[in-house]
This record gives sequence, C-alpha cells and structure tokens, in this order.
Amino acid sequence: MSSREAILGKLRERSEAPFPAAAPPQEHRHVVPLADTSAEGLYGRFVQEATKAVCIIHEAESSEAAIAAVLQIVGEDTAVSSWSPEHIPLPGLAEALDKAHIARVGQDASVRVGLTGVDAALAATGSLVILSGNGRFRASSLLPPVHIAVLTASQIVPDLESWCAAQAWTAGLEQTRQHSNIAIITGPSRTADIAMQLVLGMHGPGELHLVLLTGSG
Repeated sequence: MSSREAILGKLRERSEAPFPAAAPPQEHRHVVPLADTSAEGLYGRFVQEATKAVCIIHEAESSEAAIAAVLQIVGEDTAVSSWSPEHIPLPGLAEALDKAHIARVGQDASVRVGLTGVDAALAATGSLVILSGNGRFRASSLLPPVHIAVLTASQIVPDLESWCAAQAWTAGLEQTRQHSNIAIITGPSRTADIAMQLVLGMHGPGELHLVLLTGSG
C-alpha cells in the first residue's frame, strides 16, 4: 500500500467530517461605514464618489432622456460593443440604436464605445459591479476607449459587503457563480506607474459615462 492510499484510507475511516459545519456569518463589518443608508443618502453618496473617481454622470428622469444621452455620447460612430438589450435596463434602447443605424457588436477591438448595464452600484466607493457571461461581453466594459454603463437608482447599494451578503442570503449567489467574471470598476482605467504621473485610459477605457435613470419611466 502506498503512502497516498494509506492516508486516504485513514480519512475514509473517520466517522466525523474532517471539518465541522459552520453557519455563514449573519453580520459583516463595513470597510467604509455610511452614516446615511436611506435611498436618498445612498444615491447622493454614489454620485459624489463616482464624480471623485472621474466618472461622467448623466442623470435622466426618463428612458427617453437616457437614450438621448447614450446617443449623444456615441455621436457619429456606426457601431458599439454592446451587451444584449435584455441585460441593459433601458427599454427602447435597441430600437433607438437601430433607428440611428448604430450596429450592436460583441467583442471588437476597432469599436470606440462599449455599452453595458451593471449588476450593482456601490455608494461607498462610487464603484460598479459588473458580471460577464452569456450576452454580457466582458470586453464591452474593458476594451473600448469609452465605456457607457446604464444603471437605475434602485441598483445602488451601500457597499460591496452588502451586495455580497445579499447574494448569499438569496438565490442570487448561485446565479452569480454561473458568470465567468466579476469586475469591480471604479472610474476610468488609470495608472501612475511612470514618474508618479496619473494617466487615464492606459489599460482600458479612458472615459466612463454613467447614464443614471432616476425615475420610473
């Protein structure tokens, strides 16, 4: 009998599990505590922190206003690297892009603008949580020089810890595990590796536009 077989045999003979079952924690410590966690407080804090992170915020009270903001950012481009319409919380967007003769493509290095939705917005840091997968191209938020993220006020949560806890307490955790990648994005890509000089857009989008739907329609 080899040493490996002997060790495995001893493990199989144990009547108890090698590691006792442990219940997941019901509370978690917030890295960045927030004094005001009301909807209004979270909204204001997110806008404040996202602005500090050099995001360009377009507040829209209606879907029409949000679509107009997207089209203005896209400008004269004829294609965008876009998620599938069902993953972007903006009714009528696909039809508006088609009407403007703007093609929706997947991962294309020649496209200037990437267009995505988000899975959550973190008030404490002004960050976006973006899960990639089927119809949610990872490159859309990482490759084009300009990234447009469409989100609603209801998607703003206090922080990453709160979002993770919510996933664990609901069926969302299993769904999250099905995605190929989770990105936490705080502002446009940046680096200060060379002479401590801040450079935007070195390793990804140099512009991050947040089209924020504040109303219900």
